[in-house]
Amino acid sequence: NQKNGQMKKNLFKGSLFTVGASLWWGVIGVLYFKFVSFASALELSIHRAIWTAVLLILTTSYYSKWNELNKIIVKKYTIIIFFITGLLISINWFTWLYAVQTNNLLDGALGYYIFPILSVFLGFIFLKEKLNRNQIISIILVVIALIYLLIKLGQVPWIGITVAITFSLYNLIRKKIKVSSDIGLLLETLLISPIAVGLFVYLINNEANIFSFDKPILSFYLFWAGLMTLVPLFWYTKGFNLIGIGPASMIFFLTPTAQFFLGLYYYNEPLHLDELISFVFIWAAVIIYLNELRKE
Repeated sequence: NQKNGQMKKNLFKGSLFTVGASLWWGVIGVLYFKFVSFASALELSIHRAIWTAVLLILTTSYYSKWNELNKIIVKKYTIIIFFITGLLISINWFTWLYAVQTNNLLDGALGYYIFPILSVFLGFIFLKEKLNRNQIISIILVVIALIYLLIKLGQVPWIGITVAITFSLYNLIRKKIKVSSDIGLLLETLLISPIAVGLFVYLINNEANIFSFDKPILSFYLFWAGLMTLVPLFWYTKGFNLIGIGPASMIFFLTPTAQFFLGLYYYNEPLHLDELISFVFIWAAVIIYLNELRKE
C-alpha cells in the first residue's frame, strides 16, 4: 500500500511538472518572446544561448555537478557531438523565434506536432527500432499532410519542417550519450557561445543590437531569455524522470496545442481551409501515435 501511495504521489507530481513545462513552452514562452520582439530573432537566439549558459554555470556550481561535465568532455568525439547538437538546438530556437515574430505560430505548432512522429521514423532508420502498423500509418498521414500543403499552397511549410527536423535529430543524437539534460545543454551552450558572441559583435558593428548600456530596461527584458528556456526544461526533465517517457511525451502535445490556439484566437493568425485540412491529417496521426504510447 505504501508503494502504491508513493507511485500515485510520483505520478501526480510528475504530471504537474510535465504539464507546467508544456504549458510554459506553449503559453508563457510565446507571450514572453512575442513581448521582446523588438529584438530580432537572431539577437534573441544569441541571448537565449548566452544567458542559458550563464545560468547553467550557476546551477551546475550550486548542485556541484562539474564532475559529470568533466567525465563527458574527456573524449574529443563527445565534444564534436555536442557541438552538432548545440547547432541543431540553436537552429531550432532561431526558427521558432522567427515564427513567433512573423506571426507564424501555427507553422511552429505544426513542427512540434510532427516532431515526435518524425522521431519514431528516425529511430526506425538510424537505431533500427521496430515500427508497428499504427506507427507506419501515423508517419504516412504526416507525409500526406505535408504533400497536400505543398500541392495546395505551392510552398513547403519550411518553418514547421525545420522545427521538426532539428528537434528530432537533436533528440536522436542526444540519445547516444548518457548525460543529464542540464549538463548536456550547458556543454552545448558553452560550445555555441563563441559563435553567439561573434554574431553579437557583428550586430553591434551594424548597429542592429538592442542589448546595450544605453537601453538598460530593454536589456533587462532580454536577459530573461535564459530563464525562459531553463525553467520549463528543468520541470520537464523532473516530470519525465517521475512518470516516464510515454506519459511525458503525451503531455508534451499541450505545447503545440497551446501555441496553435494562441496563434489562432489571441494573435488572430489566418488559418486557410487547406491548412486546416492538413492539420486534421496531422491530428489524426497524433491520436494514433498517442494511442500507441498508451499501450506501452
